[in-house]
Amino acid sequence: MEDENPRQEPARGLDIRQIMAILPHRYPFLLIDRVLEISPRRRIVAIKNVTINEPFFQGHFPDYAIMPGVLMVEAIAQAGGALLLPEIPEHETKLMVFSGIDRARFRRPVVPGDQLRIEVDVLNWKPRAARLEGKVYVERKLVCEATIMCQVVPRPAKIVSEAPAAADVAPDATPVLETVNHE
Repeated sequence: MEDENPRQEPARGLDIRQIMAILPHRYPFLLIDRVLEISPRRRIVAIKNVTINEPFFQGHFPDYAIMPGVLMVEAIAQAGGALLLPEIPEHETKLMVFSGIDRARFRRPVVPGDQLRIEVDVLNWKPRAARLEGKVYVERKLVCEATIMCQVVPRPAKIVSEAPAAADVAPDATPVLETVNHE
């Protein structure tokens, strides 16, 4: 029997390759592993699997590994970027950067083995700026929340190396480093 009131379903999620096609972040700073659901310009739900192999656990803290709260806020921002960057014309040439963080709260520690569920809702959206409300859960318990503001800026052009290809260098050649004076 067909549902007489069909509700609008969120768009399908994204795998890690699709996320990496949108966001410029890479290991070790890419903090979302999968997007479960997207409602364009409205909401995104992403996950991050927290493992003991995360580089920050070596120093935070060696005898009591907990994920730094600032990285959970960054995961909120990255989820928001995965949601909103595709909405920007020529988004491949743009970045979304923090312009503010309000009401950040950290409720419980996040430890290796936890899976973060990152839920981000758009409070205000303009093509050059956004205000987002993010909540992070572990096993349905709120562990972090924050309201973040982001703005769109041009992405710096990639630097093209003028160094010769490895095949063009004699095997016994010593590499030469150039010093650039930025004065």
